[in-house]
Amino acid sequence: MRPDTPAENVDHTAEAARLERTAGLYPEDAEALLLQAAAHLELAGDRPAATAFYDRLLSSPESLDTPHLVRALKASNLWEYGHEAEARAIIEGLRAAAPRDPAPWVIVAESLESHDELEAAEAAFTEGAGLLLTDVTEPPYSTHPLLFGRHRVRRMLGAPHDDWDLLADTLHSSPVSLDELHDPKRVWSLGSDNPAELAAEISRLRAELGAYREALSRPFPVAVLHWPSGELTELLAAYPTLETEYPSHEEHLETIEGSLRELSASGTPNLGIVTGTVPSYEAFAASEGASPGDGDLLPQYATTLAARGRAVAWPPQRGASCWCGSGSAYEGCHGV
Repeated sequence: MRPDTPAENVDHTAEAARLERTAGLYPEDAEALLLQAAAHLELAGDRPAATAFYDRLLSSPESLDTPHLVRALKASNLWEYGHEAEARAIIEGLRAAAPRDPAPWVIVAESLESHDELEAAEAAFTEGAGLLLTDVTEPPYSTHPLLFGRHRVRRMLGAPHDDWDLLADTLHSSPVSLDELHDPKRVWSLGSDNPAELAAEISRLRAELGAYREALSRPFPVAVLHWPSGELTELLAAYPTLETEYPSHEEHLETIEGSLRELSASGTPNLGIVTGTVPSYEAFAASEGASPGDGDLLPQYATTLAARGRAVAWPPQRGASCWCGSGSAYEGCHGV
């Protein structure tokens, strides 16, 4: 979750420096920490320094978890301080790369939207939706901003509703409809002398604030812990008491998929999977002053990994590899 606290309330430059120091101490979390640091620098108005962080990540010898996201953030930041040509070039490259993550699509499209490139923004939102939502029965939680943003831009363009706009209306849970929230004429009511129009705008603002608070209340997915085969073998060899939790690796994988399907069926949004390693788990247990052989520690470990940005969204996007690591497409593996 990127920070959005006004600069007068937070020393964003100092916070960026603190996050940079923390990234040096925890290299496994450096990507997430440096992205946060760059966001703080953007809020501080030091956009060249933020770009330096993005370049640092992109030139890192370590492979990034979200390279497309980093490029999208860099492009958005560059455009804000006059580097439009470079930003456009990065955006075109991202669109050609067709990332399977909705976040880069949203950032690119919103950047175009903020610079009044509404047709290009609508095209980017539509490309992302077409790539990620075609033949998908239930849009993943992470794709909702893609649909909502597309709906907003199309309302500003005066485009008629299509199937994805109707889907966005269905997914939107606020008592005020998306059509009303995204009404291009809303700005008129802010200068109105009509009490009824002002009251209606207050209701709309409350609905938007409620949706924003709901998103903040779920900054990271509800995640289930996954152990690769080699890690699970090492874990059980070191801590045999956990054999009751994991009778076999095959059963472990089936339990993960079954648990996530049950959570999804119960209406729980924003689901994910985190992958554990024995050294990481042992370090976590030590930080908690607990024994790694204590099965009650496993859910806490999963939540901590998710909070650190280590979760992969479930279900995988259409055509993506299965979360289990088999290399097969999810639809032909655990997605059957």
